[in-house]
Amino acid sequence: MNSFRSLSFASAGLVLMVTGGLAGWMWQSKSVAATTPAEAASRAEIERTVHDYILNHPEILPEAMERLRAREARKQLAGVADQVEMPFPGAVLGNPQGKVTLVEFTDFACTFCRRSVADVEAVIAANPDLRVVVRELPILTPASGDAARMALAAAEQGRYAAFHKAMWQAGRPDAQTIAAAARAAGLDMARAGRVIADPRIDGEIAHNLDLARQLGFDGTPSWVVGEQILSGAVGENELAKAVTAARG
Repeated sequence: MNSFRSLSFASAGLVLMVTGGLAGWMWQSKSVAATTPAEAASRAEIERTVHDYILNHPEILPEAMERLRAREARKQLAGVADQVEMPFPGAVLGNPQGKVTLVEFTDFACTFCRRSVADVEAVIAANPDLRVVVRELPILTPASGDAARMALAAAEQGRYAAFHKAMWQAGRPDAQTIAAAARAAGLDMARAGRVIADPRIDGEIAHNLDLARQLGFDGTPSWVVGEQILSGAVGENELAKAVTAARG
C-alpha cells in the first residue's frame, strides 16, 4: 500500500499545516496595515484564533486532507507518470487501446489484491475505454516472484489475462498452483521457460520495485489513475470514481 508512515505523518501535521497557512494569510493581510510593534506582535494571537477555529469547525479537515493528498500525488508522479503507464508488453487488462489508464501494482500472494480482483473486473465492465496496466510487484514471498515471472511469460504469449485470472483462482502461489494456472491459461511451457530465463523479466520486476519506491508505496495493491494515487483494497466505488475523474 501507499506509505502509511507518510500519510500518518501528513495527517498528524495537517492541523499545523492548515493553521500555519491560514495564520500566514491573516498575518500577511494584517501586516499591510501594521504600523506598530504591538500590531506585529499579534501574530501569536492570530495563530491561536485560527487554531481555535479549526477545533470548532473540524469539517474543514477532510477537504484539506484531500487537497494535501492530491498535492502529494502530483509531486510523487512528477517525472515518472509516463513510465508508470507504460506496460510490459501484453501485461494489460481491459481495453489495450483504452483512453483512460488504471495502473495496479499487485502481488499474487496478497490477500487484499485478491479482494480487489472482482472490483477491477467490475470497473472494466463498466468502462469500455479503460486500460488496466498491471505491474507485478512480488514483495511478499519467494513464490510471488515465481508467479510474477510466469505472468510476464504469459504476457509474451498474449495470454496474460487468462493467466492472471487462473492464478487468482488457483490459490496462493506455489509450484503447484503456478503450474496449474499456466496450464489453465494454455501456455506453451517450453516457450514460457525460455522467456522467464530472459534477463528482461527480472529487469521488469526490478523496474516495478523502483517505481514503487519512487511513488512511496510499501505494499499492495497500490493504484495510479490520472493524478490520483490510491492504496489498499479501496473497493469498486473508489476505483470507479478515480477512473471518472481521470477521464475528465
